[in-house]
Amino acid sequence: MSDQKLKNEKIFRDPVHDVIRVQDQVILDLIDTSEFQRLRRIKQLGITAEVFHGAEHSRFAHSLGVYEIARQFAEHLERYYATVEVGDGRWDPKERLLLLVAALLHDLGHGPYSHTFEHIFGTDHEAYTQAIILSETTEINQVLRNVSADFPEKVAAVIGKTYPNKQVVQLISSQIDADRMDYLLRDAYYSGATYGRFDLSRLIQMMRPTKNGIAFDHRSMNAVEDYVISRYQMYVQVYFHPVSRALEVLLSALLARVQYLYELSQHDSMRSIDFIPVALRPLFAGDRDVSYYLKLDDAVFIAAINTWRFAEDSILADLAVRFLDRHQLKSIVLNETVGDLLPKLREIIAMAGFSPEYYTAENDSFDLSYDIYRPNTKKPQTQIELVKADGSQIELSDASPLVRSMSGRYYGDARFFFPREMLEEQAIDDVMAPIYADFQRFVHNDELIRPIED
Repeated sequence: MSDQKLKNEKIFRDPVHDVIRVQDQVILDLIDTSEFQRLRRIKQLGITAEVFHGAEHSRFAHSLGVYEIARQFAEHLERYYATVEVGDGRWDPKERLLLLVAALLHDLGHGPYSHTFEHIFGTDHEAYTQAIILSETTEINQVLRNVSADFPEKVAAVIGKTYPNKQVVQLISSQIDADRMDYLLRDAYYSGATYGRFDLSRLIQMMRPTKNGIAFDHRSMNAVEDYVISRYQMYVQVYFHPVSRALEVLLSALLARVQYLYELSQHDSMRSIDFIPVALRPLFAGDRDVSYYLKLDDAVFIAAINTWRFAEDSILADLAVRFLDRHQLKSIVLNETVGDLLPKLREIIAMAGFSPEYYTAENDSFDLSYDIYRPNTKKPQTQIELVKADGSQIELSDASPLVRSMSGRYYGDARFFFPREMLEEQAIDDVMAPIYADFQRFVHNDELIRPIED
């Protein structure tokens, strides 16, 4: 295995971590690959940047940040908890390079608009990350094979959470890992929010390796609580912001319209697909090949949407204008009694001239701030363990009444999105006025639906 050190440490200036230190040639080589450089052209927060105008940071910056936190993890664990004999549950310094590479590459497979893209096209960024790492056609794979023949497989196994060393996996993917730590700090910094801040240095200082993974000294419980609360606040205040979700709904509708028009063209020779840029045609044709996927970034999509504002199709043109000019849909928070009302609301919206298929949507966003390990769930969470003074371990929610009150509880809401015009006080003409009034009568019924929020 080649583990070549740089003669001189490479420094990347970073507003979150001050400096990011690169000490290994393979890390520098990976950063210089075309696949990793692509991450510069994908915003970390995707559409959320339209709500928090400072959030222009990229997946590239985030990936470097995750690498830096992982580097600090490895430095701490090697200094104080290096393994003495096989099976002692301590940290094996030989895993250092694998940890750093997996941290750097963990988001390699994100597409344009990140999670929104996944939702619309049914892709999985972790699966693409593994595919890019394992494909012999990528520069990434070539760099990894220079370390050792099986190194790409090891890195992919960490990303896929199948690598046998649970310490390495948990440092990259768990309820308290390098990924979450960086995106909370970075997203808070660039969004201007204060919710995502926590004591990173304290958590690193209190980190302990165990035979089953990673734990924290019991004296760090307040810092861990702060981290859990920070994550909760960021999801409620930033990631689940209703305007961001409204723009996501618009983008979904816009691309669904493009897909519909593309499919019509495949059955009607008189219909042209010239309105779809050549770079995007394989996507709507169902091409999910890695080599094509790597050609997609935010710039490709925004250029296409800019042309669609002049499309002959009136629905596509209108949706493009709304998205680009930030004329987002409005939304109401739904409660459990409103289900029977939605068909009526869609009927009224259709009477007003808007296609419910493209101008209405139900959208729910929920997450867990913390959960105990539940092996039978679809995605079981690795619980956070605290190491007590006698060496025994206790699960976080058993030690913290604050976290216990949050454990297993979902937060978020479900919303119904519709055209903002439906809330105009004065309709366009006397014919439309009763339709608009009828809609407003329904949505302002507090017994059925909570008040409208921006």
